[in-house]
Amino acid sequence: MKTPITLLCFCLFTTASFAKPVTNTSSLNEQVGYSFGYLMGRSNAESVKDLDLDAFMLGLKTAAQGGKPALSDEEMARVLTQHKKLSDAKQLIELKQKADANAKIGTEFLKANAQKDGVQTTKSGLQYQILKQGTGKSPKANSVVKVNYEGRLIDGTVFDSSIARNQPAEFQVSQVIQGWTEGLQLMKEGAQYRFFIPAQLGYGQIGSGDVIEPNSTLIFDVELLEVLPKSSK
Repeated sequence: MKTPITLLCFCLFTTASFAKPVTNTSSLNEQVGYSFGYLMGRSNAESVKDLDLDAFMLGLKTAAQGGKPALSDEEMARVLTQHKKLSDAKQLIELKQKADANAKIGTEFLKANAQKDGVQTTKSGLQYQILKQGTGKSPKANSVVKVNYEGRLIDGTVFDSSIARNQPAEFQVSQVIQGWTEGLQLMKEGAQYRFFIPAQLGYGQIGSGDVIEPNSTLIFDVELLEVLPKSSK
């Protein structure tokens, strides 16, 4: 089996510790090798941070030179499987710790927020603040709406904004997170609300993408532009 290109890039990265120092007066070939290895190493640092790089280099050199491996294919498969299980378990522990911390921060935030003027709390735990009253019709769960919005974490980090894109969003009310589905039905066309969404009404213990961590409490400023007419189909 041929060695994957990404693995070869890792190899170039790790050989730097065995080579002579490279400076801007080194040969072009040395500078190119160093630059390529450094950039690839930097972009893959997280993947190799827990490896024994000396052992990695020994295995690489042995295979590249046609030497006899210290471990059989079966033994290597077994230890790699074990390593993956340990790595997965470590990630689950870290994920739970992060989720627990975010849950505590969110609970404290919502408890304090509920005491602020103008903030109302529903039975589900959704909190909302009316920034501007609307005068049009209210959507139902099966309605399609057109909205402008901005979503942020409680530390102020903006993770999504149709306002910044200058492109309102259209979707069915029942096809978004639970906090939105409930909150939108409280609004009338032309209204602007601020939703404070507990994790269980948002993305829960899973989170979403790199920014919305597990058990994140979310804040959305939402303007209901229009309840769109039902399709004729």
